[in-house]
Amino acid sequence: MIFNRGLIVDGRYFDIPMVSLKREAPFLDKFAERVETGDLERELIGVYYNFTLSTGSSDDFGDTDYEEFWDFMTAPIEFREFSIPLKKGYYNFRGYITNISDEYQKILEEDAIFKGFTCKMIAKSPARTP
Repeated sequence: MIFNRGLIVDGRYFDIPMVSLKREAPFLDKFAERVETGDLERELIGVYYNFTLSTGSSDDFGDTDYEEFWDFMTAPIEFREFSIPLKKGYYNFRGYITNISDEYQKILEEDAIFKGFTCKMIAKSPARTP
């Protein structure tokens, strides 16, 4: 199966069955404190765009080998370059990967099929600043 737009990590394209690509935009403060009057004082650093990727079965991984994908994504690399498909084009950012998981779907005599690969891609720098 070939997907029209897959995930690009460190310049490498992955033809994967994306089931979900969740986008979050947390606001990160340098400090935030309630003063005695009850008013909030804060210094906003910026808004970060983070993503959570979930895929389908390893059997549906098109031209991408699932085990190679797993090894690539779990490599102990501090920061990576991501290209995430948007409505038009891609959103590019530098960040890191955390919370990778999957589960066995079926264990065969000479093989195994996995499902539910999930990982978080966390931005290193804010996408938007005040």
